[in-house]
Amino acid sequence: MSQLYLVPDIRDIGHSIQLAGEYDCAFEYNDFYDPAVLDDPEKQEEIIACYKKYRRDFSMDTMHGAFLDVTIHSSDPRIREVSMLRIHQSMEIAKKLGLKAVIFHTGRLAGFRVDFYLEQWKKQNASFFRKLAEEYPDQQIYMENMFDEAPDILAGLAENMKDVKNFGVCLDYAHAALTGCPGSEWVETLADYICHVHINDNDLHNDLHQPLGTGQIDWKDFDCLLRKHQVDASVLIEVNGFDAQKKSLAYMKQHGIYPENYCK
Repeated sequence: MSQLYLVPDIRDIGHSIQLAGEYDCAFEYNDFYDPAVLDDPEKQEEIIACYKKYRRDFSMDTMHGAFLDVTIHSSDPRIREVSMLRIHQSMEIAKKLGLKAVIFHTGRLAGFRVDFYLEQWKKQNASFFRKLAEEYPDQQIYMENMFDEAPDILAGLAENMKDVKNFGVCLDYAHAALTGCPGSEWVETLADYICHVHINDNDLHNDLHQPLGTGQIDWKDFDCLLRKHQVDASVLIEVNGFDAQKKSLAYMKQHGIYPENYCK
């Protein structure tokens, strides 16, 4: 069965550890993407120390890397420089904690499909992340769709990078549900590259991060698509708070949603 993940709440870490233990979940840390934290080494160490004092095994855990305004494909060299710095800072934190993977966003301008821009995006990302993967061989790097209107551009990058063993795709199914592009196209196009999946519910118009089963996403269809295309990926239930996480886990268990009961 594929690994399930939860976002731990550092303010209520006891509940997070309890729930993770009950459902055999790993953690995906959401504490380090904020530029204010990335500019404050003391704050980083404080957060790291808080998690480390519980003596958990971090080797299956992941984290969300920097993504706010991160555009390494920018034509502005100064923007590229800061973007690359933020990504390297994220990787260093993951290395310090001994995490399995770091998730970054595509950072593309939504709907902007001018040829020169798309070519620059693919070229810059392939070059940068290929080198980054070599620099951090013990961490996986997953690229997540954000405001991408379709899966083809991300799939093109993943195909270019398929020889890089520690690079893959994080399919955010909730983001995909906002695009109008069918879920079947997202999964079919990216199936060979998906290593990690983010799920939460929404109204098909806004990125609401609701508990599973409380919005308009068809989770039975999601389940069927991942099984049909034999996707073997870990899954983050990307909702915040003990109650929302517990509600989502219960919904997945009740309805047998991937990866729950994957082997039945």
